[in-house]
Amino acid sequence: MAQKNIANWGNYPVVESNEHSFSFNEQLEQLVEKSDQFIPRGNGRCYGDASLAKETISTLKYDKVLSFDTVNGILECQSGLTLDKILEIVVPKGWFLPVTPGTKFITVGGAVGSDVHGKNHHVDGSFSNHIVEMQLILADSSTIVCSPEKNTDLFEATCGGMGLTGLITKVKFRLKKIETSYIKQKQIKAESLDDIIRLFEEYKHYTYSVAWIDCLKTGEHFGRSILILGEHAKLEDLPEKLKSDPLKLPAKKSIPFPINLPSWVLNSLTVKLFNFLYYGKNFKKEINNVVSYEPFFYPLDAILNWNRGYGKKGFVQYQFVLPLEAKQGLVEILQRISNKGLGSFLAVLKVFGRQDSIISFPKEGYTLALDFPVRKGLFEFLDELDQVVLQYGGRLYMSKDARMKPEVLRAGYPKLSEFKKIVNKYNPTNKIRSVQSDRLELTT
Repeated sequence: MAQKNIANWGNYPVVESNEHSFSFNEQLEQLVEKSDQFIPRGNGRCYGDASLAKETISTLKYDKVLSFDTVNGILECQSGLTLDKILEIVVPKGWFLPVTPGTKFITVGGAVGSDVHGKNHHVDGSFSNHIVEMQLILADSSTIVCSPEKNTDLFEATCGGMGLTGLITKVKFRLKKIETSYIKQKQIKAESLDDIIRLFEEYKHYTYSVAWIDCLKTGEHFGRSILILGEHAKLEDLPEKLKSDPLKLPAKKSIPFPINLPSWVLNSLTVKLFNFLYYGKNFKKEINNVVSYEPFFYPLDAILNWNRGYGKKGFVQYQFVLPLEAKQGLVEILQRISNKGLGSFLAVLKVFGRQDSIISFPKEGYTLALDFPVRKGLFEFLDELDQVVLQYGGRLYMSKDARMKPEVLRAGYPKLSEFKKIVNKYNPTNKIRSVQSDRLELTT
């Protein structure tokens, strides 16, 4: 056990925590039995305070592959295994993750607890759609297996439940078959928000789609964007020089981000300059090429500790989803951000397909993720944005959240009371709790 200050990827908030770890089931059972309260914690790549508490149980040493059916593409592993390690094992055998977020440095347990989504939600749903079964240790230290067919209430409340139902120990899930480790990529410049929404509709048959959006541009080019589309490349799509080793893993490249940038570096002028250069880097209206999966799925993973770019005070990621018909809500939120001059370098727009879950974030519509450095007046401004999100029938992503109020969560998640009943069934004394769950009145 080590007492230390911990924070998640946004470096806000920072809390003092006793961190416990385990390598074997028996150790974990003893830890859970002895603990008065705790929250499971993986690699700390959620952005807010979901895996922060006075007592945390780290799963990072519990990271073994238990079985890999290379014929049918089914992997079973311990919950502390990170996605980058899984890719190193499955890609050379012709398989890929069914769903992946924008970083490969999350654990499988974290992928379930946040029910992560990717650029293919409109086609393949979220991570929970591909789980065969999983095992948890509950607050009373008993072990239970759940799946879409068995102990379904526990299964549904665990997917997206931020670790509050129990500590996930094993996950068995289906993989996606691939011929090569490359992506056939198409990039299209969109001149405005209307243009990007039209392009999303036009290219919705693509498996992967995401847009970078300029959230500070005003006038006729308001909402200008670059749409990035992709499909897993087939052998015939590769240039001759790549065909000899089509499932080759990408070379490991990383650039360290050595220091926390001073907060004055991040202002509307630097964001405007970045956006100008980023939009201008694509000289053509459309670019088609074949790239390794790394730069397509994980462009920021190549920069180690890029979160330091937001300064010592840290940052919050603000991610919301609005129904497809609520385009005006997107317009209003982007206008407020532009008027406030609080532009985000990384404004990412995606489209979700249908999903009707108890507590998972995705539902059919547009989701926008924005990064804001923590500074005076930010939280009051985000409170204003919350009201716009709710007015248009949307909600916020708990995995990215560090500051929303409990009434915003209640308004956005109509099945929240059902979720709380299930949590109360499996975690009746609120032994499993986090800074976030207390703030959002899920465990108080």
